Amino acid sequence: MGKRRRVDERKAAKSGRPRRHLVLGGAAVAALGGGAFAVYTVFGAGASADDGSADAKAVKSGPLSAGEVRTAATAFLTAWQKGTVTKAAAATDDTAAAKAALTGFAKDAHVKDVTLTRGRRAGDEVPFTVKGTVSYKGTRKPLTYESALTVVRAKKDGEPVVDWRPSVVHPELAEGDRLVTGEAGTPPVKALDRDGGELTTKKYPSLGSVLDGLREKYGKKAGGRAGVELRIVRADPEKTGPDGTSSAEPAESADSAGSTKEKAADKTLLELSEGTPGELKTTLSPALQALAETKVAATKRASVVVMRPSTGEILAAANSSSFNVAFQGSLAPGSTMKIVSSALLIDKGLASAEKVHPCPKFSSYGGWKFQNDDKFQIRNGTFKASFARSCNTAFISQAKKLDDDSLTLEAQQVFGLGLNNWAIGVSSFDGAVPVQRDAPMAASLIGQGGVRMNPLNMASVVSTAKTGVFKQPYLVAPSVDGRTLATAARPLSASARTQLRELLRYTAAAGTAAEAMSGLGPDFGAKTGSAEVDGQKEPNGWFTAWKGDLASAGVVQQGGHGSESAGPIVAALLKAGSGG
Repeated sequence: MGKRRRVDERKAAKSGRPRRHLVLGGAAVAALGGGAFAVYTVFGAGASADDGSADAKAVKSGPLSAGEVRTAATAFLTAWQKGTVTKAAAATDDTAAAKAALTGFAKDAHVKDVTLTRGRRAGDEVPFTVKGTVSYKGTRKPLTYESALTVVRAKKDGEPVVDWRPSVVHPELAEGDRLVTGEAGTPPVKALDRDGGELTTKKYPSLGSVLDGLREKYGKKAGGRAGVELRIVRADPEKTGPDGTSSAEPAESADSAGSTKEKAADKTLLELSEGTPGELKTTLSPALQALAETKVAATKRASVVVMRPSTGEILAAANSSSFNVAFQGSLAPGSTMKIVSSALLIDKGLASAEKVHPCPKFSSYGGWKFQNDDKFQIRNGTFKASFARSCNTAFISQAKKLDDDSLTLEAQQVFGLGLNNWAIGVSSFDGAVPVQRDAPMAASLIGQGGVRMNPLNMASVVSTAKTGVFKQPYLVAPSVDGRTLATAARPLSASARTQLRELLRYTAAAGTAAEAMSGLGPDFGAKTGSAEVDGQKEPNGWFTAWKGDLASAGVVQQGGHGSESAGPIVAALLKAGSGG
């Protein structure tokens, strides 16, 4: 150290400039003009500098001077304004990230003619104003906003540089976010009811997800034109690493409760032009849709669908919650599934409407003991009587005579369920009747086990029972986009169709559905259902019915008996739709 110090002193004497040093624990403090100090770390003997020389290298540390902050900020802002991205990025402490963001500002956000005006420094922070023009395919609009940067010392040599963060480019940018100018997703759609009136969430609150789905699928096909906007495209937490960089492997991103984080919604910063909506006609009836909205709004966790059996047209669909249970729900349908099971038993010769059929208090299969509601039994009763009273054991008692896949095949081949091929115009769940064995297979016969349905599925089931042929429900006519509707492999057998209609008519007139369906006959039919769900005090209440050329199905989750919960909703819609 002594030899190096003497050399420094000789150099100082030769230059005629005195140097004052205060040595503190291996650091030399040099006095600067204006009373400021720069601190240099001095390596001891034997230390090597980054460039590999044997000489010691001094690394600046200590507080930044006002001049250093201004100089670093000006260098960065000047280079950015001139479009010399590499030079601007080099003036930061993260060259790669800065270069990518600044390049995207020009190429992805399409911001031109940038002017950056530095504001008054506040410590190490420098505010600045961004002005430019967003230009995209002939559309231009001015852009102005405020941002700020912070100057820090570089770890490598202590030189003042910009502390790089995405918020330097725009204050609302976070790690992994991008600024993008382009078409605002899919073009808007003006959805119309069957009479030509506009469908809006203001008039029909529960159609929100349906209208979104129609825009997503038909935005371009309907002839609309998307607007142009500058927006922040938020990072996908499953594709962004903890450092904000994009990763091919999904990153672990769970909140304090351990649930996966969802991608934040993108944000529009500047609208360059509004989109032009295309018109799309649906099959919805304005009167029935309005009534359906009113009915579900008055009942918690209710969902309902109305359709036309002869064509498959969906006339109404409503939910009291934001999730579209009517189309996308996946719930055990309870005894409404007995429509499908009855068709199976009739086709197999295991039941006939007017013949005596067992309905004991209990019936066991596969290690499970099944019972009827309130443990009732029907002595020497017909299958029609068992169906009308919703006797569970009448179906469980026949499980031993069926194959594991019997119900699955009946559901798929006759009722068009569980094949994931419905194309109604928006997303839908097409029902599930998985192949099961032992007790779960028996439970499936009464709409429990692994069977899952929603009101759309069950409205379709009762429609098939009424007409004898599966007609895939649809919200948008297939002629709009040339799509092919799903079909079933075979119709109901003549015997099954005749007997199913009789079973459903009798249930509506004198069975568990009679109170709800009072006054709607004679061309009608119905089935009630109650589905037990683990953890619920009350079962889900189901009801499905037809009157004339209208069919409807509804569910009220935790509603109890379907005849009392979903029944009045379905009946009101059938009455209104048939004009009686």
